[in-house]
Amino acid sequence: MLTDSLQAFACVARHASFTRAAAELEVSPSALSQSMRQLEARLGSRLLQRTTRRVGLTEAGREFLRRIAPALGEIEAAVEQLHERNGQPSGTLRITAPRLAVPHLLEPALGDFARAYPQVRVEILVEDTLTDLVARDFDAGIRLGEALEQDMVALPVSRPLRWLLVASPEYLARSGTPGHPQDLLQHDCVRYRYTGSGAVERWDFERRGHRSQVAVEGPLTSNDNELLLRTVLDGLGMGFLLEDAVREHLAAGRLQSVLEDWCPASPGFYLYYPSRRHLPAKLRAFADFLKNRM
Repeated sequence: MLTDSLQAFACVARHASFTRAAAELEVSPSALSQSMRQLEARLGSRLLQRTTRRVGLTEAGREFLRRIAPALGEIEAAVEQLHERNGQPSGTLRITAPRLAVPHLLEPALGDFARAYPQVRVEILVEDTLTDLVARDFDAGIRLGEALEQDMVALPVSRPLRWLLVASPEYLARSGTPGHPQDLLQHDCVRYRYTGSGAVERWDFERRGHRSQVAVEGPLTSNDNELLLRTVLDGLGMGFLLEDAVREHLAAGRLQSVLEDWCPASPGFYLYYPSRRHLPAKLRAFADFLKNRM
């Protein structure tokens, strides 16, 4: 069908790759490439510029995609709305989420969601950068409450989260226990670097209305919270980590919490998406499912 070929063309344009587009469409790259040649022959115009490294759009291809994109979106919405009328959310749900959300929010929920909505196929891209949902064709994103994009509808899908300052007993015996957040400037700390901006996280503390932000230093900086946790367990330094991630280690005595009265709760995870008159049934089902698990 022509519509299938046009959807495939839009997929190739989005990925700028036959290989990645073919993986999403579950066809072989060679079959997809042949389908695009047939489409170009049918339209009498070259749409794609192929090189050994990537696939780009010709000027005609860019203009063609601009014209057909709204119609393709309307077709997909119409199909989804028909399924919704029949009480059957369906289609591919594309979500962008940070790595932190995977073990604490998504892993416990995805199996049950798949069993509850077998006709919805979930695609999750794990990345810590803020993402343009519309430009990259995502249905929604998951982020911490303090990192939400503007002009988005945002729904809380987890309880508030708490970050704890923790260290191993060995580290505290060796280096002492800080009595105030500013004392951390004299300690070894493991730090988180944001992938998108490249900035190193500053640690924010608050107690009885008094706030203290500390730009800590230390022997390790990483964008992987699991690695940071491992190095704190190994006694390399102090870490500012999610309470859910360290609760088991605190109970077992492998870690100790420090300055706990300076560590208030913060907004949890939110599901956010562009404002639309018609919310796809697949996204509404996913949002309601996460909210009901809170």
